[in-house]
Amino acid sequence: MRIVYQDTKKGVIEIVPETLDDLWHLSHIIEPGDLISSKTTRRIQDTTGERLRSDRGIKKTFFIGIRVESINFHKYTGKLRATGIIEQGPEDLVPLGTHHTLDLKLKYSVRITKEKWSRWVIKRLKDAVKSSKKPSAIIVAIEEDVADLGIIRQYGIEYYGPIIGGISGKRVISKNRGKNIADFYDEVAKTLANFEDIQGIVVAGPGFGKSDFYDFLSQKYSDLAKIATVENTGTGGRVGIREVLKKGTIEQMATEGRIAQEMRLMGKVLEEIGKSSNLAAYGKNEVINAANAGAVERLLVLDEKVREKDTENIMNLVESTGGKVTVVSSEHEGGKQLNALGGIAAILRYSLG
Repeated sequence: MRIVYQDTKKGVIEIVPETLDDLWHLSHIIEPGDLISSKTTRRIQDTTGERLRSDRGIKKTFFIGIRVESINFHKYTGKLRATGIIEQGPEDLVPLGTHHTLDLKLKYSVRITKEKWSRWVIKRLKDAVKSSKKPSAIIVAIEEDVADLGIIRQYGIEYYGPIIGGISGKRVISKNRGKNIADFYDEVAKTLANFEDIQGIVVAGPGFGKSDFYDFLSQKYSDLAKIATVENTGTGGRVGIREVLKKGTIEQMATEGRIAQEMRLMGKVLEEIGKSSNLAAYGKNEVINAANAGAVERLLVLDEKVREKDTENIMNLVESTGGKVTVVSSEHEGGKQLNALGGIAAILRYSLG
């Protein structure tokens, strides 16, 4: 994410999204009522009356500005779409006052004009710019002849796989077993090598497979082995990937650790609730009471709730009393757990019970 223009007096910031993570951040930065402008492509029909039936018109690319009514991020297709009323654009090509859906694309700048940029939205934007410079990481969970990959994104975990190898069981003697294992490991390694700018790899699993795969990387893919570490887990698959996140291994590698931190903080909240220690509060009313008492040590807010005015007031109050605020992504397991608690929770300095 790059900021290419900023005029705080006019409430204008122009941004260039560079990764899928940036589009996800923009989906929370852009709000209904904002005026956004970016390039769009439309097929313009001939209006002279001489158009042939087979003539589908000419594609033209131009800048268009819409007053946002809704914003939707589709993580599986990597598309960010804003829908609203056209307020800016060439009047000979687009009728002002009509609805239009603007596809916000990577490498294309988007200018955002807000009546007011809240400090939390500005903070999120700065964090996104800072995070875009951080290296990403991949967790490889291997169990026997199955490998699952978890790509660490800023919005959550993107799962890839499973990759399945045709390895015979231990009780079956096969002269090709060694070759099948090597072919399986080679397929997993080549898949890892296809991801660009990966600075950290965690090889995890319950048995000896993880160590064998790491040894294979050391011999055949030394560049990958240099950035890899081995972690023991109780199981493979997606459960094993989540276990790695909870252990904090990703943070220790100085890679993208936000998700792991959020999941551990949610684990702490649930632990305190389970113990009935009165050191956790959840739901808006409980959290407001704790914040007013200056008892909040760590506030957890679901990203979808930040835009609500009373939530922003709570966030400001917690910071003013020395507490820390963490905005939790709704795209991973920790976010779903927080949503079930009302979208807001807190770890307390002392019991209010």
